[in-house]
Amino acid sequence: MKRTLTAGLLAATALFTSGAAQAVDYQICNATSCKSEDVFTWFWEKTTYAKTKFPIVLAHGMAGFSKIGPLDYWYGIPQDLAKNGASVYVTQVASFSSSEARGEQLLGQVQMILAITGQPKVNLIGHSHGSHSIRYVAGVMPARIASATAVGGPNGGSPVADVINGAREIPGLGPIAEPILAGVVNGFFSLVDILSGQEYRQDALAGLASLTTAGSADFTRRFPAGIPAATNRCAEGAYSVNGVRYFSWSGTGHLTNALDLVDVPLAALGLVFPEPNDGLVGRCSSHLGKVIRDNYFMNHLDEVNQVMGLTSLFETDPKAVFRSQANRLKNLGL
Repeated sequence: MKRTLTAGLLAATALFTSGAAQAVDYQICNATSCKSEDVFTWFWEKTTYAKTKFPIVLAHGMAGFSKIGPLDYWYGIPQDLAKNGASVYVTQVASFSSSEARGEQLLGQVQMILAITGQPKVNLIGHSHGSHSIRYVAGVMPARIASATAVGGPNGGSPVADVINGAREIPGLGPIAEPILAGVVNGFFSLVDILSGQEYRQDALAGLASLTTAGSADFTRRFPAGIPAATNRCAEGAYSVNGVRYFSWSGTGHLTNALDLVDVPLAALGLVFPEPNDGLVGRCSSHLGKVIRDNYFMNHLDEVNQVMGLTSLFETDPKAVFRSQANRLKNLGL
């Protein structure tokens, strides 16, 4: 009897632990390779709710990174998508550079992911300046892109970038402060890139210029797919261009969590906007293709579940928004 109980216990334990050790498809990529990341999941957690036909590729924004030790730019989002059946690839490009340079870097990684997976297409999701990156890739090789989704993307530019860029023209101050500031930013984010497995050249001034109203307008002239007509910039853009489906969502929240120290400076930056905004991007500027929603009670970092998941308790969990988008893509056969 004792042996029977022991055997039963061992069998149950083996079943339990094997369930808990289920593999989920989540990888972090650099310019030359992709590496699988361990995701702990109980056997009852894994579903097919987010199981898209094609892999999901995440592209970070300005000052972004993939992962540095326990610090995750997409805090908990890739893991949640993977647990729900998605095949997820997290990319890394230069933290600061022009939209074109970052787009080329993402293009190389997308081509590598296509080669690794053998899939004909991928679904791109870009946050902040990452929206320019995914638009670039979708514009260069639309036949290999199933969808492009912008999250808090400054597709129409950002007044914050306009204000900072304008400071460069202040007599006596700009010419002195500009090289010092650029040097500090480039140096710091070169270190950030190295710590996250990359060694890209940083260009803070080029990155800033790309996100001004004028810089974004110039980018849109070359990559217009999904952008609303100039006559009504707060409308939706074309849902599908050259076979690529376009989507976007964004927030207009400020001071969303009292424990998040980043909320206050983001709220202060939001004061320079003439429209509702997330602290760095205006509501209308964020529109690309089908607008899922543009007024979540989220600030610019809440949109990717930063910082460390300190988002509003009274709004949808950012992870759930990504999960729902994956399910939407799945139902469209993407």
